[in-house]
Amino acid sequence: MVGWRLIDAGKAKLSWEANAQPSRPGWEVKLHLESIGLVSRLFKVNDDYSASLNQDLCVQTTHLNAQEGSRQRETQVSFDAAKRRASYLERDSVSHAVVLAKETDIPVCVHDIIGGLYALRTLNLEPGQSAQIPVSDGKKSVSAKVEAQLREQIKTPTGTYKTIRYEVFLFNEVLYRRPAHLHVWLTDDRRRLPVRLQVRLQFTIGTITLDLEKEERT
Repeated sequence: MVGWRLIDAGKAKLSWEANAQPSRPGWEVKLHLESIGLVSRLFKVNDDYSASLNQDLCVQTTHLNAQEGSRQRETQVSFDAAKRRASYLERDSVSHAVVLAKETDIPVCVHDIIGGLYALRTLNLEPGQSAQIPVSDGKKSVSAKVEAQLREQIKTPTGTYKTIRYEVFLFNEVLYRRPAHLHVWLTDDRRRLPVRLQVRLQFTIGTITLDLEKEERT
């Protein structure tokens, strides 16, 4: 569930599955975001995002179909590790006109946002420690700092968890220009399950919180 300020603003469903092709070991990621209720009447959001990652969580391709208010866009990004280049193509879904096309230098292994958050689970940082994760959205590539800040007990719809809170520095002129803070809570155990993600924006929208509502295993 996605919360905006004190109301339910939308639903988010994330799936993470092994690649169905044995010749291409890796992962397929899908994320669906949908606004609900009052927020949907004010600003409708219906986004479908997918990404292909290799077995080391390095992103290979991403695809986004986004309906946000009156804007409808389709964005495709290809990441070529051999050439160390990302090719970004964004089109208007209605007119099919190209909105933006560009190429960006990337390292041999770079993560999309979701792959980067999963890579965070492998770092085992203790509070006070930090690391760097290479992240790209296709338009820009950065080495994003992640910082383990404190142990904290939090309550979500799936229960109460002992967690470690991390801050991921992607905003404030890093990957994104807008001022904001991104925090992630991972369980303080062997699973290191992401149970909460929160973006604190410094303008009217306020704070957006995504809590784990259900975990499905296949």
